[in-house]
Amino acid sequence: MENSIGRGGIEENILAILDASETKETRDANDDRIAFLEAVRAASIVPESGIPPTNKMCAAVFRILRVGKSLELIMPSFQLLNELDKRYPRLYLSSSDRSKSSSSAPLELVLVKEAWLPFVADLGTSSSEKEVADKNLGGPFDSSGFHLLIQDLAKVARDANFKTLDTKSLGSMLVFQYLLNVLEGDMLPRKSGETMNWTLLRESLLNMVLGSRKLNYKVLVRDCLTVMCGLYQIQSTFSNDPTYLETSVVKPSDNCDPAVAVALPEIGNNTCIAMQKLLTLIMELDMSKKEADMQGYTTRADGVRTPLIELILDELTYNDEILCPFLQVFNDPKWKLEIILQYIWKYTSKPPVRTRRSNGSTDDATLSGALKCFSSTTSTKSIIKKIGIEVIQLLLAHAFKAHLFLSSGKCPALGDPDSKEDVRDNPLVEICENMISAFNSLRRVDENMEVLSFGKEALFTAATILSTMS
Repeated sequence: MENSIGRGGIEENILAILDASETKETRDANDDRIAFLEAVRAASIVPESGIPPTNKMCAAVFRILRVGKSLELIMPSFQLLNELDKRYPRLYLSSSDRSKSSSSAPLELVLVKEAWLPFVADLGTSSSEKEVADKNLGGPFDSSGFHLLIQDLAKVARDANFKTLDTKSLGSMLVFQYLLNVLEGDMLPRKSGETMNWTLLRESLLNMVLGSRKLNYKVLVRDCLTVMCGLYQIQSTFSNDPTYLETSVVKPSDNCDPAVAVALPEIGNNTCIAMQKLLTLIMELDMSKKEADMQGYTTRADGVRTPLIELILDELTYNDEILCPFLQVFNDPKWKLEIILQYIWKYTSKPPVRTRRSNGSTDDATLSGALKCFSSTTSTKSIIKKIGIEVIQLLLAHAFKAHLFLSSGKCPALGDPDSKEDVRDNPLVEICENMISAFNSLRRVDENMEVLSFGKEALFTAATILSTMS
């Protein structure tokens, strides 16, 4: 009771800093907002036994992030919100038996129901006038508001015009990064158990956002890819790496806000990472739902949603302009390899189909199986005709790189030249041999083929591994 009274008093005192300046846009008003942020930090973060912020305090910090018009406001508010979530998580794992050691005690999921969230309480209902007003005032998001935020970022990424980049654009990027951190923080504890519990994942914020009737899921995915690939191309203007030159856009002009130009590389890069993380979380959620369905744990209430990987494949197939930047910026090796393999299988004889009761993948659905599609001149000609020789090189090179990353901890002979393992039985040797063979097959079909830089790198790596392990 005393703690509750103490929090109420602190809330009243701290929020009083904003009372006179909440709707003003003056230097003094901004100073008051900065003082408010510092007061929240001093009360909740600095002390070892800090006082958890109230919902009104969190909402006020979030409002500053959403409507702040200067970097000195949006950057500290973004950092403070993330620090508060880390210090006072809404969902976390805790030992259910404190008498046992932390390593042996079972963990249970703890949900702080009264904790503040940047999302509305019921993500599946239609927007009310109050919610629309809250959006304008920097309030919490519903699913449609979340999509509108991504659409705003897509417009920035699509224009690739530095004259249109301003503090508002950077603020939108930071808001998205924070919302993604919240979604991830809600999802990961639900997946931490030894066995998959679909009931917990069904109640995750991400699943509720995606399951909302207000959300056009297919358009959302297209916008997400536009943001990730478009921001990557903008980022390329700040890089001296020659591999970026092919997709480089116009350099920032002298008219660009200097503060924005300085902050953009880091904020833009982190937004690309956050968008990739969102796509990865959705694909992992899809996989969990599929496993739950195979085990009979899903119901009609779970609805039907097209797996994200299928929508990504459709976009990469019909919009070849984003294929190269997607392969360059999306670096999760597991899902990148899966996407590339499924892309290849769309244009070749498909591998054996997994049934509802099948468990695991077949050998033919692996990179080794895909490379064997180039073992004959006839099949290679057919694939080149359908995909194009440059696209094939990109797909094979990126798939090989992803495979190497995934297998780096599984092939002791790769890191130990003196290993006694029979290299003929090492699957990495077969992959490297098939990789070189596939490019040789491409050369036989097209004698004028120019090997791209990514292809040269992959071939050099494969040859180096073979020479090391021979």
